[in-house]
Amino acid sequence: MTTPCPCGRSAAKALNPAKSSQAQPLTFAACCGRYLDDLSGTPAPDAEVLMRSRYSAFVLGRRDYLLATWHGSTRPAELTLEPAAKWLGLEVRSQRVQDADHAEVEFVARYREGGRAVRLHERSRFVREQGRWYYVDGDQF
Repeated sequence: MTTPCPCGRSAAKALNPAKSSQAQPLTFAACCGRYLDDLSGTPAPDAEVLMRSRYSAFVLGRRDYLLATWHGSTRPAELTLEPAAKWLGLEVRSQRVQDADHAEVEFVARYREGGRAVRLHERSRFVREQGRWYYVDGDQF
């Protein structure tokens, strides 16, 4: 897939997250696609990458990936995605590594649903178990 990745990560940000210049967006295949398309063989290397790939999964309607990367202690039995939601963009505000197996990522995701603009601002908690990162839960602002 040569289309830009839904998470919006650019080549410059991948190399230097503090860089704010306009750079070429990464393709889906070079960014989140490798995690969504090979969940068992290519786990996300850190909490921010997992969060970005989960955003891409929401955009693409990949319920399987969302459930597989949701920690078992908080994972819902079912997950209904709103098919009318049009995802507009993602801004990662911060990543805070607490220790080798716990991290938080603060982000703002924007989407439109039923003609109404929605802004989801959340600080998500992630845990790593057996080398894989999982979304646990989050606090919305």
